[in-house]
Amino acid sequence: MFTKLAAPALMLAALIGPAGAAEPLPDAIAAPGETIVLSVHAEGAQVYECKAAADGKLTWAFREPIATLLSEGKTVGRHYAGPNWELTDGSAVAGKAIGNAPGATAADIPWLKLDVASHRGSGVLTPVTTVQRINTHGGKLDGSCDKAGEFRSAPYSAEYVFLKKS
Repeated sequence: MFTKLAAPALMLAALIGPAGAAEPLPDAIAAPGETIVLSVHAEGAQVYECKAAADGKLTWAFREPIATLLSEGKTVGRHYAGPNWELTDGSAVAGKAIGNAPGATAADIPWLKLDVASHRGSGVLTPVTTVQRINTHGGKLDGSCDKAGEFRSAPYSAEYVFLKKS
């Protein structure tokens, strides 16, 4: 028999997704003692700009992310420069990277741990103190750049896990 109490538990299990996996996260991005508020899948791109490096040579420099945040196949928000995460309920957070671990392959952007630096609006993200970017796929840009000011993007996907201190 399916009860009213079972539905929230199933929804929570779906939201936890990859973060609930048995394998522990690398120490550099782990958040011991924190609990999951929300876990979402992101599909988007990492945007790069061709710029002169300190040595004067042109190189691709990371500029910003742009991604759609998805839960159960539905758009629930967006991720953009800052870095910022904004949900359709009006809540948003901005983060500052404090830890990273390599992606699974050389083509994958790193996994990250970010402290929440600011909150906007009110909703699901209101209590969030930490964001983790895990299970990255793609996002790194290969090759040389020839013209300063040129832009390129590299498709990526990741899971973003929003946590709060217990």
